[in-house]
Amino acid sequence: MTSSTAAAQLGFEPFSGDEVAELRPHFTEGDVQAVIVAAYRQVFGNDYILQSERLTSAESLLRQGDISVRDFVRALAQSELYKQKFFSTTPQVRFIELNYKHLLGRAPYDESEITYHVNLFVDHGYEAEINSYFDSVEYQENFGDSIVPNFRGFATQRGQKTVGFSRMFQLYRGRANSDRAQGKNKAAWLTEELAHNSATPVRTAGYGKGLAGNAEGDRAGLYRVRFTQANRGGSPQVRKSVQEYLVSYSQLSPTLQRLNQRGGRIVSITEA
Repeated sequence: MTSSTAAAQLGFEPFSGDEVAELRPHFTEGDVQAVIVAAYRQVFGNDYILQSERLTSAESLLRQGDISVRDFVRALAQSELYKQKFFSTTPQVRFIELNYKHLLGRAPYDESEITYHVNLFVDHGYEAEINSYFDSVEYQENFGDSIVPNFRGFATQRGQKTVGFSRMFQLYRGRANSDRAQGKNKAAWLTEELAHNSATPVRTAGYGKGLAGNAEGDRAGLYRVRFTQANRGGSPQVRKSVQEYLVSYSQLSPTLQRLNQRGGRIVSITEA
């Protein structure tokens, strides 16, 4: 996970210390309430939900233990309320971007993920599109049946691509913001960089304010370190693929040292 200092600079400090909302066996009413609140906030992108709009039947089933947290979150995403807020009034690609954010806690990694979900919706409809996230191996491995989805895009985890970190910032605009209140809500945010397989520089939630990587003004910003990893002893010779890290200036030197210790070869270092 990113350090608390970096989290504060980047604008997602609230998430760096958040506890995972999970419903364990022998739960209390307080546990259920915490899960319900977290689920509404996550699935509806921090948008305000009226008391009259809440899915009281699904809440009751969860409280009685008749459905799992995953079933409850699925019910929210399958609801007419979710469809009205994020499907009926937004372009399809933007809808898919938000599904990734709300249901898997990350941004799309590449254009193939968008294409897959567009085709899935065209061939099988809205319900199949929503169910595909909940029925995926990725969802099961990260949230299972008892954990409310949360923003994983800010953490380093197995199976996550580095580029997802910067793309998450295109979809996340701060804890006080909601997905329906964002100025670009009527258009997809990641279309261009997904099409070009590129990543934009990380910007804080303050709309356009760049990350201050170091107190020295001329050394602020992020750097893209591209490298290849050397083969380990005894392993067969294979074609090396170029990988990359996106780091602040303060982390640039430690990153280079770590790569050198691992036998990596630096290809290039450029400003992001």
